[in-house]
Amino acid sequence: MKQAVIVDTARTPFGRRNGVLAGYHPAELLGLTQRGILDRNDFDPAMIEQAIGGCVTQAGEQASNVTRTAWLHAGLPSATGCTTIDCQCGSSQQATHLIAALIATGAIRAGLSCGVEVMSRVPLMSNMPGPTGKPKPASWTIDLPNQFVGADRIAANRSITRSDLDAFGLRSQTLAARAWDSGRMDHQIIAVPSLSETGGMITRDEGLRATTAAGLAGLKPALEGGLHTPGTISQISDGASAVLMMDAELAAELGLRPRARIISQALVGGDPYYQLDSPVQATERILASSGMSIADIDVFEINEAFAAVCLSWQRVHDVDLEKVNVNGGAIAVGHPVGASGTRLIGAAIEEMERSDQQTALVTICSGGAMATATILERM
Repeated sequence: MKQAVIVDTARTPFGRRNGVLAGYHPAELLGLTQRGILDRNDFDPAMIEQAIGGCVTQAGEQASNVTRTAWLHAGLPSATGCTTIDCQCGSSQQATHLIAALIATGAIRAGLSCGVEVMSRVPLMSNMPGPTGKPKPASWTIDLPNQFVGADRIAANRSITRSDLDAFGLRSQTLAARAWDSGRMDHQIIAVPSLSETGGMITRDEGLRATTAAGLAGLKPALEGGLHTPGTISQISDGASAVLMMDAELAAELGLRPRARIISQALVGGDPYYQLDSPVQATERILASSGMSIADIDVFEINEAFAAVCLSWQRVHDVDLEKVNVNGGAIAVGHPVGASGTRLIGAAIEEMERSDQQTALVTICSGGAMATATILERM
């Protein structure tokens, strides 16, 4: 077996709904990211044998294999094979798993995982019921709620209060602002030309906002009588991200320093009743398969789809919150669903390097009551 290593990760800044990136066609934004990560590593694009991208809403501008459309539009070599997958919010994390597996088996020597979602232009669920029918058959009886109901069910099940959720939302915004102000985020970013009349470059996430405990307490719940508010739910966002991987021998031949490797990976299903609580089970599975314990992990990136998802995971696995999402998360940064997996892998690697740690766990709740998980080791 070959050893697959991560040489680099990169992403665009994430824009708010109808914000600074909304003028970009998804293939343009993803193509900028694909080319950007290769250019900054002076890596010959012809050596990328396959690119696998995540995209959740594969409709309209994001239909017809957007990974391939982006690759060609960016002027990259036509010989590269491209695939687009939908594993819901874990799509680009699972794309990374697949590229790593292809390298490990020797099917390819170098590959690119990536993801994109421009939710301003292709709204979530716009690929749902249409002239060809609905995704669920008429005989469907499983209690699989929408994400808002599922998140509130998780909170009720774990005795998570509205004040707990608000405190977590404030924490996300505070930590993300600190990370940006201290320059921690800078290395992740591929700057994107602004399409505004004033021009310039977009270099910073747009979702950060001044937040106070009092302000959060005054927000109206997303569901009547519910617990989550816009301050404790991930933002609808636009963005793209990528991970450059190759076998360790090729990296050595080219003089490229590997930054990390994948120790273990998982994609699991959980209880449909809670919809989004599967990171709990994904973590159980990946720890068992790796032979590790939660105490062996230094850094945790848990996608902040809803505050209750992270707090439920943290309570079940009894993890010190000081090790979790230490530079903020999707509540502040944003959650362009197809791009979040590769963003979180990059964030985990950056934090391991910054804080001189060795291991990280990344997990994301996904539609259909699933979750992806990755354990990374710094190299």
